[in-house]
This record gives sequence, structure tokens and C-alpha cells, in this order.
Amino acid sequence: MGLEDLPSPPGRSTAFAKNANVSRESVTPSWHHLRMEVQLLSEAADLVDRANQLVEKAGRLRTAERSTGAIRRVVAAYGRLVKLGSAGGATAARILGDPGTLAGATGTSITKAKEALKTAEAADQTPELGEAFRSGELSLDQATEIAKTEKVAPGSAGPLLERVRGGAPIKVLRDEGRRRRLEAQFSEGLAKRQREARYLWHGITDQGMYRLEAELEPEVGARLVNRLEAQARRLSKAARHAEPFPRYLADALPDLVTGKGSGKGKTELVVLVSQGVAQRGWQDVQDGEFCKIPGVGPIDPDTARRIADDAFLSGIFFDGEDLRQIKRWTRHIPAAVKAALNLGDPPGFDGPRCEDCGMRHGLEWDHDDPRANGGETSVETSNPVTGDVIRRRRRVIARREGSGRRAPVRAEGGQPSAESQPGGRRPLGSFDTTR
Repeated sequence: MGLEDLPSPPGRSTAFAKNANVSRESVTPSWHHLRMEVQLLSEAADLVDRANQLVEKAGRLRTAERSTGAIRRVVAAYGRLVKLGSAGGATAARILGDPGTLAGATGTSITKAKEALKTAEAADQTPELGEAFRSGELSLDQATEIAKTEKVAPGSAGPLLERVRGGAPIKVLRDEGRRRRLEAQFSEGLAKRQREARYLWHGITDQGMYRLEAELEPEVGARLVNRLEAQARRLSKAARHAEPFPRYLADALPDLVTGKGSGKGKTELVVLVSQGVAQRGWQDVQDGEFCKIPGVGPIDPDTARRIADDAFLSGIFFDGEDLRQIKRWTRHIPAAVKAALNLGDPPGFDGPRCEDCGMRHGLEWDHDDPRANGGETSVETSNPVTGDVIRRRRRVIARREGSGRRAPVRAEGGQPSAESQPGGRRPLGSFDTTR
């Protein structure tokens, strides 16, 4: 017996069935309708409670009797219920003007409840956001992120909604929203505010451990994080037993502070600056130009100039569409390809992120066609993923093929096949100089 075969809950009452078929557009608000909606919601809650009992019974079934597809549909249905409930509760509490009522009813903090009310208010002011929020298309977190981005950078709601509809995780949505907000505020003294907002705090946790919390300027934080990750990767490779990457980051911090670990071995900081910015004397950034740290955000042109005074400079030629003219068939990633990969996808150049989960840290490069098969090393065929994703993919392949390793299949003579050879495209020009 599968989940579909479990008995259905008792039928809806006449009032529930009648009101459930009334569309939002056809209802004229009145106190009478509000009393009916309270009854409707109470009956809906009873139905959800019965559904919970059925799901609990399904959980006791033997694995072979479970329907994975049906369970996924159940999870999706619960997800939409949560979204609809968040939107309805926030809207009702906004009308009441009392976040305390929402906090008490949902078991959340007053701060979260106030944020929900602000989101509901913003949804009313942006039609496309309001419709998506009230129809259960967005969670409260997604709607909040889009609302605060729309407030700072008008016109952002549409593109961000498309990202959600495309299946983007909440982390990707937050990164995109932050990028849009920072770019919108760049000319409004952002660098000065960042300088004034820097801090580092430390304290003792309930477990007697030190907790560090800091906000650093982008050029400072990016350099520190890159050195930490380089040292953490060394520790990870040297470890006999694998642990989560954040633990190696924790081990790397005292190594760097005490001088035990150098953290060197990769570029400490990448700043992407359009040629026009430098030619105008590092004074301003015009529309369509960059002055940013990929994956972090924009920085002041004068800060970029100071960094460039003592840095290795690389020129990347971008034709407005892609950087995919770089191709090699070597085992190691060439410097030009690595430089392009670390910028992220054009035209935004927001830094690499895992194509599976959206994480930015602990990334490795997975190839569409493995090098053992004669596959090329290029921007187009190299995909950033975390080590956990790579290991999961290997396990799937092992189960599928019935062995722990995938045998390499090479082209004749061990050379790349004709299909993978360059198709006459002009290679990307790049250069390196030291200043």
C-alpha cells in the first residue's frame, strides 16, 4: 500500500466546500464574510491535522511500499500551505496593526512579526510581488528579500521573481538582492558607511567556547576569507578523517594569526575594474561599468586604485556576451581560465557559486567531460560545485554502474575527439604584468 492508497479524510462540510470555490475577486469584504473566513480557516486547519495523521501513518510503511513521488507531492503541498498561511497571517496582522498578535499566534519573535507586517505592506505597494505572495508562490523570507530590494532598487521585483520561478535557492536570491541594493547605493556614500560600520565582537558561548562576530570592509574581508580558505583546504587534504569544511576554517584562523599557516597559494583578492574607470582617474563608475569584488560587491574606485598600486594586473577582454573563448586540454587549469572562472558568469561577474546549492565556499571545479575522456578545460565546461556535491555525484554514478569507480573512456589515440577541438573561434587575449 502506497501513500495514494491511504484512506481520504472525512468530507468537507457544506460551508467549507461552498466557500472554497469562491475566488478572491468575487468576494466583497464585510464583517459577515470575515466570520465565514474564520470558520473556513478553522475547518482547513482540521483538514491539515487529519493530513498530518495520514502522513504519520505513511511514515510507518515499509520502504518498499512507499511512493517517493507521492511523498514529494505531499511535501510540495505542505510548502504551499505554509506560504499561503504566512501571507494571510501577515496581511491580517497588518490590517490589525498589531505585530504582537501575529507573534503570539505563530510562536515567533516580535522582530520577525514586525518584518512580516512590513513585507505585507510592501506587497500591497508592488502589484506583481503582492500577487505572488498572496497566491502562495513565495515564502515569507523570499517576499521579504524581494520587498526590501524593491524599496532600495525600484524595478528589481520582476527579475527577482523570475529567479524564484526558475528554482533559485533562498541563498541565491539573497545574494542577488544584496548585489542590487549595494549597486543602487554605491553613489550615495556607501564606502563611508561601510567604513563606519566595521566592528569585531567576541564573547563566550554556553559551551565555554569563544564566539567571534565581525563586519569588515569588502576589500579587507575578501582578502581574509581567501587566505582562510586556502589554509583550510591544506588542512582538509592533510586530514585522515574528513570533517565539515567550516571546522577546517576554524582551525585555519589561529594558524594565520600565529603565523603557523601562510594561507598563500591562491590569489588573495580579485578586483574587477572597467578600463574606463581607470582612464578617467579612478573617480567614478558609469552605467555598464564595474568596480567590484566578484561575489562580494562594489567598492570605491579610490580603494581599487590603492589596491592596484601594489598588485598583479590581468586584462580580460569581454565581448559583452561571454568569456568562453579560452580552451585548453591540460590536466591543470591554466591561469587565464582560472582568472575567468573566479569572476563568475557574465555579464554580472558576481563570483563563482555551487551550481547545485548556491554556496560560495569550499568550491571545486567539475568538468562536463572528464579530462580522462579527453575533455577540454574551459570556462564553458568547468562547473563550480562543493566537495559534498562531487562526492554525492560519485556515489550516484557508483550505484548506477555497480562499481566504485567509473572507467575512463578515451578517444582514439588518447586525444580529444574532433567535436571537442576549437571551432575556429579567436582565443581570448590576456596578459599579466607586475606593478
